[in-house]
Amino acid sequence: MASSQLLNSSSLLSKSSSPSSHRHYGCRRLRRLKPSPSIVCTAAPSITSAPLPPPSPPLPATYSAKYVPFTSISTGTATSESYSLDEVVYRSRDGGLLDVQHDMDALKQFDGHYWRSLFDSSVGTTRWPYGSGVWSKKEWVLPEIDDEDIVSAFEGNSNLFWAERFGKKFLGMNDLWIKHCGISHTGSFKDLGMTVLVSQVNRLRKLNRPLVGVGCASTGDTSAALSAYCAAANIPSIVFLPANKISMAQLVQPIANGAFVLSIDTDFDGCMKLIREITTELPIYLANSLNSLRLEGQKTAAIEILQQFDWEVPDWVIIPGGNLGNIYAFYKGFKMCEELGLVDRIPRLVCAQAQNANPLYRYYKSGRKEFTVVKAEDTFASAIQIGDPVSIDRAVYALKNSGGIVEEATEEELMDAMAMADSTGMFVCPHTGVALSALMKLRGNGVIKPTDRAVVVSTAHGLKFTQAKIDYHSGKIKEMDCRHSNPPVTVKADFGPVMDELKKYLARTR
Repeated sequence: MASSQLLNSSSLLSKSSSPSSHRHYGCRRLRRLKPSPSIVCTAAPSITSAPLPPPSPPLPATYSAKYVPFTSISTGTATSESYSLDEVVYRSRDGGLLDVQHDMDALKQFDGHYWRSLFDSSVGTTRWPYGSGVWSKKEWVLPEIDDEDIVSAFEGNSNLFWAERFGKKFLGMNDLWIKHCGISHTGSFKDLGMTVLVSQVNRLRKLNRPLVGVGCASTGDTSAALSAYCAAANIPSIVFLPANKISMAQLVQPIANGAFVLSIDTDFDGCMKLIREITTELPIYLANSLNSLRLEGQKTAAIEILQQFDWEVPDWVIIPGGNLGNIYAFYKGFKMCEELGLVDRIPRLVCAQAQNANPLYRYYKSGRKEFTVVKAEDTFASAIQIGDPVSIDRAVYALKNSGGIVEEATEEELMDAMAMADSTGMFVCPHTGVALSALMKLRGNGVIKPTDRAVVVSTAHGLKFTQAKIDYHSGKIKEMDCRHSNPPVTVKADFGPVMDELKKYLARTR
């Protein structure tokens, strides 16, 4: 098995404090190549026997990327419509989604072994900005940005946890892994995309683009990431939150980071409608995943998974789905690795939705005939309580091209799955409970085999959802049995009663 953890630094580092001579055991230090493919070794020999690649022909001076209509990607058709990443644009001329398209010919002038070695060489470094799990893949993310414009908390490099006990006890699996994306600067995977987006805004403001701030609609985690990264760069942030729909732990994050927070009497879809309208009237940069820049950062979590398995491809990756950008981001990361020769296949993807907000699941159950927006009902998985997902077309494309599946979880199923995971040493969010519940169903019906290697993407830290856990273990959730609750036992401060309770407990654990 590969090592289950990559070193992660959550402190915000400055360029001047990052020594370039840092050595990392087990990896060769490669110079980031632009015009010349020459390689400089400055660290201990690799623990692998594979040699460094031979010199390659001269490369173009830079790598590049641009916006193109997503339909040109999904249909495989050429298009003359494209936009510089320095333009403020969110939709194609026909109103469709955009995607970031990289110059693959330039990237392909290096082989897969070169890219694997380069990415591996950045693990654990403090060299700005390549110690970040996102910016260690800068050439694949935002290749033309200057290092001094990057706003980073050295996000990414999150733990890939071998869920041995959960897998064996509840699923009969020995190869189950949890990608803890919530172990991050603001406690969710949204940091991966926000470092890219805010870095680009930082660049645009230095180019004197008339941007007064960055805004988003949020169910909690997006606003936390946006406010933190904007605060680090001294950029105003504006947040639209649905009133009484997110946890207090999520609400306090943008407040603490100095965002201008509007609590609006609507749901996420209503907030999203408003922020779209506002950003067409005011020079506020839109930070929601309608903006495809964020997905460039989020796709690096897929590359990280491959790194952490020593570039072996898992059979399945299960991802909670709400606005549905993340399922496409993971697909894109895996697909780039395949196209550039780092791996020879991609995993099958599973999108897991809460039953109370499941438009994609309904679409698949109907035979993919027609997508219908739903009114999202309250769910403990509040970050995916979305009935009109922006990235529906992206998600359908990703699932189609990965042999993907969509599954759902009821409120009781997702809360039970969360409690079961916690009982084996984790502390996961309700959204991870949705993904684990989907996995349990797919194991139960035989779609996922006991010998398959499966990765569940945990999108946020469980500490953001302590009230949901308290309510579950207190048995206070209406119409829910809370079968795995573990309430404290109240006992008098006397030796006899304490011994009686201990004996009862010990008898149950034998």
